[in-house]
Parts: sequence; structure tokens; C-alpha cells
Amino acid sequence: MTHDTILPPQGLDALEARVRQDLAWLDLPAKDWVPETTLNGEPVLPVAIIGGGMSGMAACAALRFMGVQAEIFDQSPAGFEGPWAITARMETLRSPKQLTGPALGKPSLTFRAWFESQFGLEAWDALDKIPRLQWMDYLRWFRKVLALPVHNEHRVLAVRPRGDGVVQLDLHSPEGERTVFARHVVLATGRDGLGGAYVPAFAGDLPRERWAHSSDTMDYHQLAGKRVGVVGAGASAMDSAATALESGAASVELLIRRSDIPRVNKGKGAGSPGLTHGHLRLPDAWKWKIRHYINVQQVPPPRGSTLRVSRNAHAHFNLGTAIERMEWTGEEIRVHTSKGVFHLDFVIFSTGFRIDWTSRSEFAPFAAHVRNWSDRFEHPQGEDDQELADSPDLGSAFELQPKTPGACPGLERIHAFSYPAALTHGTVSGDIPAISVGAERLAQGIASTLYAEDVEWHFEKLQAFSEPEVFGDEWTAALPPAQRTVEESAS
Repeated sequence: MTHDTILPPQGLDALEARVRQDLAWLDLPAKDWVPETTLNGEPVLPVAIIGGGMSGMAACAALRFMGVQAEIFDQSPAGFEGPWAITARMETLRSPKQLTGPALGKPSLTFRAWFESQFGLEAWDALDKIPRLQWMDYLRWFRKVLALPVHNEHRVLAVRPRGDGVVQLDLHSPEGERTVFARHVVLATGRDGLGGAYVPAFAGDLPRERWAHSSDTMDYHQLAGKRVGVVGAGASAMDSAATALESGAASVELLIRRSDIPRVNKGKGAGSPGLTHGHLRLPDAWKWKIRHYINVQQVPPPRGSTLRVSRNAHAHFNLGTAIERMEWTGEEIRVHTSKGVFHLDFVIFSTGFRIDWTSRSEFAPFAAHVRNWSDRFEHPQGEDDQELADSPDLGSAFELQPKTPGACPGLERIHAFSYPAALTHGTVSGDIPAISVGAERLAQGIASTLYAEDVEWHFEKLQAFSEPEVFGDEWTAALPPAQRTVEESAS
């Protein structure tokens, strides 16, 4: 075989055999070592994970590789976990195709391995960006090849930390309501999972059926023939605008407060293993400074997503257009702005998300006790940032911490493994580039806590261990020196 020889695709069956071989060579997953426990006769899981998207699956795989049993509970039907096939509307991912994502350092688990095994190296070289739905297909395969235990169509009704070393999950399942107990619970609930969509107050002046947030599940074909306004200029704004136009909207007005669209992705420029591993140990002031700067600069929409909009003659980019108020006349929406009045039929708010524990009913049992950064850190003057102020102040294993010590027993058994962890940990819990680092950090932290909690049990097991490696027949005991001399003389 010459250097230039290109092997044909080997197929997914061959790749899955390679995954099994790789894990066997690494002796993974590790054997279960956490003692089985029960509560009122019911089994207690070592770890329950809420959310079966990329973050939840990476966390589950990392824990199981370490010999910690974890199970996932997701509200979506099987194969539709996360936003990719539901509310995401981009044509391709923003992330470079070569990023290893949730592969946890295993080459055969990467998207590239999955892609090349089916389409070959030439197709990989020709690929620019990963198509969104192809990424979803990869995540479905990731779940399948690792046999990750996902309980679909399980909606969380309440997360209840307790004082007895257990967190109680009240769930609604296809079979009805059920209760699950776990020693630790991981909230892998995505960008909006610790709050919800942010919508400006003036949305309240419109009928609910006349507006949507870009994260809403919606059939965009209902916008055919309508005049649509999109508030914002980020990636989701471009994706929403393009989808509306492609669904037959008569026009789309992009209402952009800034005088220019951001051009440079500062977060991308800062990315390095140093930041990925070092952010957690930075002084608080530096954590705030870095994340605030990135927030202020804002992330530009992808070039491809922007061109997808601008190639349509019915798209209008209104820069420097600050919205003053909106009104519903009974026939149309009138948007009063610094550039005049826009007459619309429907508005899409691409205005991001907010962190607000109190807005999620399932978090009511503990929401008032969560310590956020604003509860203990006074940010520098001129660096106001509501997103950062509301971010949870997490421990080294992403665990929640109480405002008042002891006021909510068991709160530290809940771990926030989603984008709002970025201020404490850096972007290792919600985005593709460093998700494996975050998952392994989470798994290591939980594993060490579980071992420390059970150290007496482990010590008793250590004392009781009696498997011999030496049997006593490997040598003959020597005679004392004096007796040895007499015997040698006699011989």
C-alpha cells in the first residue's frame, strides 16, 4: 500500500467492532465499585442525569467508564434528545469539524471516525461544516454504541434534595408518575435548562399567538405570506430569519440594536488547553473579567448562516434600530423604533436565555437556597452583567452550593452540568469543543465524593479481601545457620 492509497469506507459495523476493541484494550468500563443501596426497599442510583443530549450522554459515559452506574432521564422521544432535531434551525454546526466533542479521548468515538467509516476520507476532506441533522445522527449512534441507559419520555416534576444522602426525583413517565432516588443528580439540561427563554417586556403588549422565541417549537410554514420581524443578530436570529424566508414569509425585517453586527468570535480566539483546564483555578475577578468581556463583545453569527439570509431579496438588515415599544392594533403589529415604525404580522425574539431557578417548577424545592455569584461576589464597577450575576456559584464538581450553610441539606448533591456553569468552570459543560473535559471533571468529582462517603465500607471490604496471590509452595524454608552447618558437615 502506497502513501497515497485511500482505503474504502469500512462501514459502521467495523467501527463498532473497533470501539469494542478499544474499550477492551483500555479495560473500560471499570468494574462497578459503588455499594448498592436502597431506601424504603427501593434501589438508589449512584447518579441520575436529567437530560439526554450531548452533555448528558458525555457525563453518563464518563461516569460509567469510571465504574459509577448512571442513568439518564429525558423528556423527549428516543432519538430526539437535545435541540438538534427539534428547535435548532441552522444548516450546519458552527464548530470546526475536527473537534472531538464527547469522545472522551477515544478516537473511535469521534464524529470523524463515524463519518469516515461510512463515507471515506475523500468525503471527509471535502466536508466543510457538519450538517446539523448529521450531528444528531452521530449522537444517536454514540448512545447506541455505548449502550447508554436513557429513559425517554420522562418529564421531571420535582427535584427534591433530602438530608439522608439521597435526592428524590418525581417523574412523569409513559406508565404514569414514578419516583427515582439517586445519591447524586446531574442537571444536563441545556442552554435554557436553569431558567428559560429571555423575552423583552414589550412582548407582553402583543397577543401570544403573534410572537415566538427562537427556541420555541414551531411550524415555520405558518409564516407563509406574512411580514415577519426578527429581534436580534446572533446565530439563532439568522437561523430563524432564514427558516421563515424558506417557509414562504413575504418579508423578514431583522431589527438589530447595534450599529454593526459583531465580526470576531472572541471566545474562539481565547480557546486553548490552558484556558480549558485553568479557568476553574483563576481568581474570581479574572473569571468575571474574561466572561464579561466575551459577553460584551458578543459572538457573531456564522458567516454561512448570515449569507443564507442575505441571499434572499425579501430580507432586510436594519442596523442601529433600537426598539422603543410594540403595539397590536387588532390587525397588525406596529414596532416603534429609533428608525421609524415597522408594520408586521409576527415577531420572533432571538434574545437569548436567562438563568432563573424560580421560573422552573421542578426546582421549587430548592430554588431559593441556590447561591449565585451575585450572592457573594461584588463585580468591578462598570462590569455589570446580569447573566454572570445570576450564574450559579458552583463547587469543583459542578455541585450547587447553599446561600446559607445547612439551610438545604443535600443541595450539594445536585450538579449543574450545563452552559450556566461557564463562569465557574469555563465553557466545558455546554459546547462541543471541551465537553469531554467537563464530563471527566464531573465524573472524577462525583466518583471521589462517593468513595469518601463510603470509605468505611471500602475499608471493611479491604480487610475482608482474601484472594491469595502466593500459596506457600513457592519456596522451602531455610534451616537456622547452626543446624545448617551440622547437616553440611555430616554430608
